[in-house]
Amino acid sequence: MSIADRKWQEFEVREIFPEIQRGKRLKTADHVPGSVPYVSSSAINNGVDAFIGNAGRVRKFGECLTVANSGSVGSSFFHEYEFIASDHVTALKSPAMNKYIYLFVASVMERLKEKYSFNREINEARINREKIILPVDDFGRPDFAFMEGYMREHESRILRLYEAYSSGAGGSDEALRLDGLKWGEFTIKDIFMISSGKRLRKEDMTTGNKPFIGASDSNNGVTAFVSNSNASEDSNILGVNYDGSVVENFYHPYSCIFSDSVKRFRLKEHEGNAHIYLFMKTTILKQKSKYTYGYKFNEQRMQRQKILLPIDENGQPDYAFMEKVERYERHGRADVPEFMIHISKGDLSGVDHIHFVYSTDEVLYGAKQNFICACEKYGVKYTVRERPGMIHCYAMLPYFKESKEDFEELAAILAE
Repeated sequence: MSIADRKWQEFEVREIFPEIQRGKRLKTADHVPGSVPYVSSSAINNGVDAFIGNAGRVRKFGECLTVANSGSVGSSFFHEYEFIASDHVTALKSPAMNKYIYLFVASVMERLKEKYSFNREINEARINREKIILPVDDFGRPDFAFMEGYMREHESRILRLYEAYSSGAGGSDEALRLDGLKWGEFTIKDIFMISSGKRLRKEDMTTGNKPFIGASDSNNGVTAFVSNSNASEDSNILGVNYDGSVVENFYHPYSCIFSDSVKRFRLKEHEGNAHIYLFMKTTILKQKSKYTYGYKFNEQRMQRQKILLPIDENGQPDYAFMEKVERYERHGRADVPEFMIHISKGDLSGVDHIHFVYSTDEVLYGAKQNFICACEKYGVKYTVRERPGMIHCYAMLPYFKESKEDFEELAAILAE
């Protein structure tokens, strides 16, 4: 099924969703611990901001979409479970829709992000007169049958690709499945040895090739290149910000020195590698919403902070599972060259100017520093463009302001 050969038509949101209702304000101080998802204006975790147990003076919904009115304005998610909605989201419900139709429409609703912002929220009046375009049938009505079929086909295609890939990996029929995976709760001090960085004033820095890791949320934490050495010099380690861009953390396979605003996390029971540390990075980042510049992620809080990790049959962290992705990448073969797994480890001799374009929110952004090191190793000229809040390959989708700007710049470079 293709969306390219379909007829599309404009509809008001209220035509598509007969039930439109905003959530209700519930202050964080009034949250009661529980297991009901609390959906607010987040762009991640399907909009779920917390799990609460409040029963009175809340608005519960289920089997519907939500669209963020403020915060991450326009973020839209489908919820097939019961949840409590904050006043920062509006619930959209239609008896004509099922899971697949909701998911299709959610992707269309996401386009509202282009029109709204923190300073121009989606209030009740605006959502009621907002318009979206949808595929239509021969009678000019929303073609819900097509939307459902399209999403089912898309889901099936992804599942087939995954099963074909995973069943052939590692030379066995074992797939990398999560449904039977068990998780356990650990404090950070159970898993890591925590060491401090060391203060190095800007006026004391001497220019060099050694990365200096500061409390940044970009450039893999690298804020300068120096020739200084001190007791914080380390490698194959996770650098975690307790100040500045709090909780942001990056894996450093190379030798570098750390600012006193960054803590070094080294695994206690495993020597660690890129796969395990990057898995840990994601887990630790889940705690970012708890801390701010005014509520720092200091060592005492780090020590007692709890994280969830996959566990083995003995209830210990399953490091083998965390590493498993490498075996899957190699399909069980030992003769796959390293550069075919990690492109940055290839020989870049003779390569012309390389232009890197990253979203600082995409997973591949973590590899940026590896590519920079490779370019510098082989004397390759490079330029890095990066923007926060973008999707992967955003510059190839010139549909919104930021992507149009970078697309045009890249097109001009190619035309030279």
